[in-house]
Amino acid sequence: MDVNDPLWLVIAGLVGLLLGVFGLVAYRASQRRRLVLPEVLEPTLPEGTAEVLSIVGRAFVVVDEVDGVVRANPAAYAYGLVRGHTVVHQQLLDLAARVRADGVIEEKQFELPRGPLGQGAIVVHVRVAPLADRYVLVLADDRTEITRTEAIRNDFVANVSHELKTPVGAISLLSEAIEDAAGDEVAVKRFTKRLHKESIRLAALVQDIIELSRLQGTDVVLQGRPVELGRIISEAVDRNHLTAEGKNITVTVGGASDVVVHGDPDLLMTAFRNLIDNAIRYSPEGTKVGVGVRVRNGLVQVSVTDQGPGIGQDDQERIFERFYRVDAARSRQTGGTGLGLSIVKHVMSNHGGEVTVWSQPGQGSTFTVRLPLYEEATPSDGPPSDAETTGAESA
Repeated sequence: MDVNDPLWLVIAGLVGLLLGVFGLVAYRASQRRRLVLPEVLEPTLPEGTAEVLSIVGRAFVVVDEVDGVVRANPAAYAYGLVRGHTVVHQQLLDLAARVRADGVIEEKQFELPRGPLGQGAIVVHVRVAPLADRYVLVLADDRTEITRTEAIRNDFVANVSHELKTPVGAISLLSEAIEDAAGDEVAVKRFTKRLHKESIRLAALVQDIIELSRLQGTDVVLQGRPVELGRIISEAVDRNHLTAEGKNITVTVGGASDVVVHGDPDLLMTAFRNLIDNAIRYSPEGTKVGVGVRVRNGLVQVSVTDQGPGIGQDDQERIFERFYRVDAARSRQTGGTGLGLSIVKHVMSNHGGEVTVWSQPGQGSTFTVRLPLYEEATPSDGPPSDAETTGAESA
């Protein structure tokens, strides 16, 4: 058959035309599907919902019938509740399923892992409610800090109650014993001496509790002023003079004496008095306690070193906790309240500083405080001179 035959040419042209028309129709149909498809699948919230959610001030997540995330704000991602388009925690999905099933608003508090590796946790108060016919709204409020503060307060109140019971109970029993032994002069003197010791301990405990309360109400940044640290340390040593003399302990101070920091002089006095008192109480009789002051890199460093029994590594991580004692029996015998080092830590934190400890059993302990120098006291034309940076870690 001759391909050049006019009939074949006409047939070939008709076939090509039909193929072209079919391709154009298919292309236009595809375009129509592309235009229509997003309108069908794109989730839409009820009118005004987005505006309301934007001002609620809480993390929120809107999920659909299959628990897909329709909308979530940055807080929900920051809390770790949502990752991509998925709700991370099964507890939230279970709560949403119940609300979707019965239409009743539910509230609950969860402690949830914050990150994908389970490191760190967040305490959230969740309120879940139906939204229109298709969605469920999850509102979440971060309660981590509130929960932590409540736990600390409850723990503190329980500890205070326990600590107060001991001296108060002892005073009550001793007073009864004195009354019963009124005719025995030796017994009365013995009971009176113990009564005096317990009253001193009770007074010290009450004073430390007052100091902790004052710490929470003092804004060092606004209420502080330039403080001569040398004068504070000298007075702190002087206030511990009788305690040191009673154990024949020598307290020596060395290093820079003209250092100025910004802070509250009363709180700083309390902190250094507690540090030195702690060193004296746990040092054997006839030993030395050293206080060294030095300046380095814009910080003043004060070290208090004793020759006491030392502190084990496990206890070093906890000695700054309220009422924690390495040796409870010995602490009560020496008259410690268990709040001194906690007060030191809080004072230093309020002043932008820190307190650390180095210790080994049988080799004593060194508590080191670091505080920023007062800005105007730092030379502006170069690093501190040798005279300014010399000083002993301890005597």
